[in-house]
Amino acid sequence: MELALLGFFFVCWLAALASFVGLLPIAGLLDLGLYQFYGLAAFLGWLAGNVYLQRAQRVPKPLRRSLMLVYLLGTPGLLYLVRALAPLTTQAIAPLAPLYASGVFAIFFLVPVTLKGSFRPPPPGS
Repeated sequence: MELALLGFFFVCWLAALASFVGLLPIAGLLDLGLYQFYGLAAFLGWLAGNVYLQRAQRVPKPLRRSLMLVYLLGTPGLLYLVRALAPLTTQAIAPLAPLYASGVFAIFFLVPVTLKGSFRPPPPGS
């Protein structure tokens, strides 16, 4: 499954980069406000963090770091692609929005990952 996700995220990053340099004219296809854009970043971060935790349980310990890189660095490609779909005027008004969305994504990704061992079920009989 991770290989398919890696390919999808690579295509997202490639399309966003092609749009940025002007090779792929996709600007204006999706008018998404900043509030919804950051909401999408938070949702994707939460989802990717929880999916990573589920997948990491089934993977040997040496491969967990590379698995984390797929989910942590690959998924923001989708955010950059969504931002590249915004109208050029919207992109010009908030040029750092994708960078801030990556920060929001990272925070929401790391919350379930760092809290993984914090919550233990109560002992039986208590």
